[in-house]
Amino acid sequence: MRVPRIYVEQDLATGQTLTLDERAAHYVSQVLRMRAGRELILFNGDGHAYPATISEAGKKLVSCLLSDQTLPAAPPSPLNIELAIGISKGDRFDWVIQKATELGVSKITPLFTERVDVKLSGERQEKKQRHWQQIMISACEQSGRNDLVDIGDACRLDDWYSSLSSDIKLVLCPSLNEQLAVNNDAANNITLLVGPEGGLSDEEIAYSLKQGFLALQLGPRVLRTETAPIAAISIVQHRWGDMGW
Repeated sequence: MRVPRIYVEQDLATGQTLTLDERAAHYVSQVLRMRAGRELILFNGDGHAYPATISEAGKKLVSCLLSDQTLPAAPPSPLNIELAIGISKGDRFDWVIQKATELGVSKITPLFTERVDVKLSGERQEKKQRHWQQIMISACEQSGRNDLVDIGDACRLDDWYSSLSSDIKLVLCPSLNEQLAVNNDAANNITLLVGPEGGLSDEEIAYSLKQGFLALQLGPRVLRTETAPIAAISIVQHRWGDMGW
C-alpha cells in the first residue's frame, strides 16, 4: 500500500511529536480515514520528506511521531522554469497548474491578457489564488515533490514583463517558429509565455518578440491552451532539464 504524502504548514524536525494543522488533520482523519499506527510522509516545502507514524487520530486532532531520519529527497529539476499563462475559464487552469507542477516548473504566473475573459479582483481574486495554491499542493503530494511551486499573483501582461531575467524566453505561437540553439548548455532559467483561449493577440506577440522572446511553434497542429504549456514544458525539460532518456 502506498504511504500517503501530506503537506503541512508547520516546522518539521526528526524525532518530534507533531499535532497536524487543521487542513492536514481533516484530510488524514476524514478523507483518508487513517487511524493510530498508520504510516505517512510529511513535508512542508523545505526540500525534505519526513516519515511519521500516527500516534493519535480523532475527528479534529491528529498527532504524529516523526522518525529520527528524513527520506532521501527527490532532487528538484535542475531547470528553473516559469510558466506565464493567460487565465482560462472553468477547470482548464486548474489542470494546467496540476500538470505543470508534476512536470517540475518552479513558478506559475497567471496573466490577464487581451483575450482573457475571466474577471478577478479583490476578494474573488484572493479566493482564486488560494484555490490555485491548493491545486499545486495536492499535485506536490501526489507527484513526490518536496519543494513547492511559486504561484504568482495574477497580473497584467504589461506589468509582468519587467520581472523577467531568464536565459531563454519562449512565446508559444502557432504561426511563427524560431530555431532554438540545440547546443545551448547554459540554459538554467527558462520562461514560457502562453496565451489563453484564442491565444495571444498579434500585438502581444510582436511586443514579446521585441522583449527578446523567441517564437516557438509546437508542430503542425494547433494545441489548446491547457495542452500547449504541458507539451512545451516537456520539450524544454527533455532538452535542458531532467526528462531525458
